[in-house]
Amino acid sequence: MNYDNIKCKTCGASTLVPPTAYQQRCSQCNKINYMTPKIQQPSANNNNDQYQCPFFRAFASKCCKDKKLKSPYPGSLNNIHSSSDTTSRRSNKRALLCGVTYNTRKYKLKGTVNDVINMKELLINQFHYPPESIKVMTEYEKGEFIPTKENIKNSLKWLVDGCKAGDSLVFYFSGHGLRQPDFKDDEKDGFDETICPVDFLKEGMILDNDINTDIVKPLKKGVTLHAIVDSCHSGTILDLVHVYNHHKAMWEDNSPPSGIDKGTGGGLAICISACNDDKLAADTSEPMLSSSEKFDVNTKKFIL
Repeated sequence: MNYDNIKCKTCGASTLVPPTAYQQRCSQCNKINYMTPKIQQPSANNNNDQYQCPFFRAFASKCCKDKKLKSPYPGSLNNIHSSSDTTSRRSNKRALLCGVTYNTRKYKLKGTVNDVINMKELLINQFHYPPESIKVMTEYEKGEFIPTKENIKNSLKWLVDGCKAGDSLVFYFSGHGLRQPDFKDDEKDGFDETICPVDFLKEGMILDNDINTDIVKPLKKGVTLHAIVDSCHSGTILDLVHVYNHHKAMWEDNSPPSGIDKGTGGGLAICISACNDDKLAADTSEPMLSSSEKFDVNTKKFIL
């Protein structure tokens, strides 16, 4: 591997670092320097075999808790995907990755962009997702790739559009989550869980009811969706009817009191979320598991 010669912005000392590094602690003054990682992206003339993926840290959003790390500079994401990505050619693997930073707000998050970069690399390197079938949304993007409420809603529909038996879909969200009173009597705890797009103060949050309608109900027989939601109050963010109780080692019924159908169209939806509905993600190390169908958690293989 070729190394870059980086000068410390505080003391000027030179250090050799890998080209994919995004931070480095100076050996002389002990200050941390943040850098722009070099992300190679597919061009319109590239095919899957020609695409060379850069090396990043192994993804473990729930284990590593990258939110304490500063995000790369905006320039590092100018080409996280180009117009050649998310083409109309339908692959049996498709993913939507959203990292919301809320850059101009007091509640800005650090690390959500790193999360989606790592997830994209994991899907490509370990699970062989075609780069052009992965849609990435961050505030450093333009147009339809900015994680506004409208864009996320449209992208959720894109994720499941035309799905068929044998398809594997992934929805990943890293950002803020909140709760609000449930007025439809479809929540046992009386609250709807939400995710917060970048413009949620103006346009509103995206409710669990909406997410269920957009990406759970359309799942046809033979289609599998894995959702990974790294936000507060996200335990039942997909409104799936089975929730796994880790302490009792059993599935519990999460069917809505109203009796409304929250199931799929025959497919399988599985959600791994950061915490229970009444918890903050930062206050717990116990992720939640919910599903449209019960399964043996000791033998189930999560194949994306």
